Amino acid sequence: MTSTALLQSQSCHSLADWLCYIEQSHPIEKIELGLGRVQSVAERAALAQLPGIVILIAGTNGKGTTARTLEQLLLAQGLSVGVYSSPHLLRFNERLRINGVDVADELWVEGLKQVEALRADIALTYFEFTTLAAFAILKSQAPQICLIEVGLGGRLDATNIVDPALSIITTVDLDHQDWLGNDRETIGREKAGVFRAGRPAVVGDLQVPQSVRQVATDIGANLSCAGSDFQLDLQAQTFAWHFTDQHYEHLPLPGVPVQNVATALTALALLDLLPDENICAQVLAQLSLPGRMQWLSRKPAVLLDVAHNPQSAAYLASQLTQLKNGYRRVQLVVGMLKDKDIREALSCFTGQGYHWHLVSLPGVRGASSDLLQQALPSTEQSCQYPQMSDVLATIASAPADELFVVFGSFVTVSSVLSLWPQENV
Repeated sequence: MTSTALLQSQSCHSLADWLCYIEQSHPIEKIELGLGRVQSVAERAALAQLPGIVILIAGTNGKGTTARTLEQLLLAQGLSVGVYSSPHLLRFNERLRINGVDVADELWVEGLKQVEALRADIALTYFEFTTLAAFAILKSQAPQICLIEVGLGGRLDATNIVDPALSIITTVDLDHQDWLGNDRETIGREKAGVFRAGRPAVVGDLQVPQSVRQVATDIGANLSCAGSDFQLDLQAQTFAWHFTDQHYEHLPLPGVPVQNVATALTALALLDLLPDENICAQVLAQLSLPGRMQWLSRKPAVLLDVAHNPQSAAYLASQLTQLKNGYRRVQLVVGMLKDKDIREALSCFTGQGYHWHLVSLPGVRGASSDLLQQALPSTEQSCQYPQMSDVLATIASAPADELFVVFGSFVTVSSVLSLWPQENV
């Protein structure tokens, strides 16, 4: 029933209808930070009072993989778990999982209907509306653990209306500077807004901004930091994790950044929810998350990663140094949003002899291939494409001994996933 005509809520029947209605009222790319609107609506049905134990996860990078690690370690113990995250890759339903399964359209529709009835004349952003709907669903389904991923920043993000038993900051780096500030100290202060007085807080960044420590001190949060309070020791095929008197010595390296795994383990230890080492090893051996170091194909070799800012790009570049020796040539397929630090992100890969495929992304935030070209040194080999579908023929016909790495944005990875023949995924 969706169309270019303006929808009214009374006309909405499907999830697609509701999402179209919300976006017509407030475009998805339009950001308005602040808790006033969302708190006012939430209070009308106690939507911020989520069931069970609530963990709030903020950070520049690593929120999704930290949440996935927590989820899988908790599910392995027989606990029921709800996970709210954003953005999604292919389907909106991915934004809320309960016990590892994306919530169905029908539940989303009921949640959105409830929020529409509650808000009355209060205008909500797309993220606020859908976040409150997710909270309504979590309340109705009542999992034992709720893992809530912050959308942007922390202090003024809509998710920060909840009362977490524990808060996490995965990493602090430069991103969304228009909203959060132009340096790590300012951004760190915004993210530390998820801390709560007298509650544990875990920081996975190895260089914790002083502002984060200061917020924890000022409000009396119980801070545990990577490097000082918990440690990670990497071996060739395994790693060890140490926190207070707890030591796991031979855990397998997972398919997600191991620093985020250490952060998750520490959070569970603080909540007395840490499984034994054997269960951890079994979970980590299978741990992965779509769009994060995801092998889409082996012949040809296609690796996907949503790396979209300098910090995540640097991590991906470091992984490529270990992978590239197995291939005759590495080719980079990149599409980015123009409000990102494109030059700094791409610089992580320059000077390595990689060949670039620069793709224009659609929408008001999408960067053109020309803009990407301008961010590269003239010595880099590259070609440009108006859309992602134009690159796929090149990838599909490539020799098996070449590696294509697709990165730059959730939009980029999503478009490849949607276009790639599903029988080959």
